Amino acid sequence: MRFSNVLASLAIANSALASPFPPPNDSPDSLYKSMLAAGKQFMGTALTLRNSSEEDAIIKSDFNGFTPENAMKWESTEPSRNNFTFNDADRYAAYAKQNKLQVHCHTLVWHSQLPLWVSNGGFDNQTLIGIMENHIKTLMTRYKSVCTRWDVVNEALNEDGTYRPSVFYNTIGEAFLPIAFRLANKYRGKAELFYNDYNLEYNQNKTAGAARIVELIKSYGVRIDGVGYQAHLASEITPTASSVTPDQATLEAALRHTADLGVKVAYTEIDVRMNTLATPEKLQVQADAFERVAKSCIAVKKCIGMTVWGISDKYSWIPGVFTGEGAALLWDENYQKKPAYFGFLKGIKSKRH
Repeated sequence: MRFSNVLASLAIANSALASPFPPPNDSPDSLYKSMLAAGKQFMGTALTLRNSSEEDAIIKSDFNGFTPENAMKWESTEPSRNNFTFNDADRYAAYAKQNKLQVHCHTLVWHSQLPLWVSNGGFDNQTLIGIMENHIKTLMTRYKSVCTRWDVVNEALNEDGTYRPSVFYNTIGEAFLPIAFRLANKYRGKAELFYNDYNLEYNQNKTAGAARIVELIKSYGVRIDGVGYQAHLASEITPTASSVTPDQATLEAALRHTADLGVKVAYTEIDVRMNTLATPEKLQVQADAFERVAKSCIAVKKCIGMTVWGISDKYSWIPGVFTGEGAALLWDENYQKKPAYFGFLKGIKSKRH
């Protein structure tokens, strides 16, 4: 997921000749304008800054927010104890301010992309809580004017809804969740605080586990604002996906499972992968899946927005992790809108609140 200076130069030169994109913010059917018209708060994308004129044009046309893909994770911001590195994250903060974009900041407490000094440190309960507070305080204070939302805890559940082993759970127990949210509330400013996880969309045991997390945090008298449904989905059975994107009724029921507990919900990392190569028929099935996802958010009042996990298939994380799978996003490798884009837009425009 790197964008060379050569490619960037070619892209800028080519865009001067002909651009497939509408002028920034001028399309009445842009994704984010349609989301706002539907009574929602945001339409976001995962972002890795590449000095790409194509991606900049798409962001200005179709999105009013983004999630930094890696820049705010623990290994990127505190690689050694109390040694904070902000150069990368600061670039995203500056980009957001320059373009007046919401930022879904990601993520404070997560078992993955965690430096070894935390995961293998052998800290006792109180020391680890102190380390958590120092990390949370430092990031939330620095980006208080930038972050619209924070993923406070990410992916704390196994598929069966039980807690995933991690240094935080193994050391502190389930109380690490309300403790993390209590600390985040202490430094939150105006940011909304979310729990975020994948495979919640099927309304099964893991969804019930997320609901229990909401109830647990609230039982401690601690505020949690929302639950993020990552929505890393598939349009067909693949070697790594045993289920396809659920039907709309299931998607809506899954969202309501936690929303009915008095929190907001959002789709936070949407992509819909397939076995490559893509065919017209497979692209249409994918478009239908994107449409269902969008319709479910529009239908659930407490669903405040959606984020797709990237712009173009050119830089999707899927092929690098799931061999032989991909084509998971709304724009193809040449930054052309796919049927998925139009299916997604159709779903967004399915109902107005």
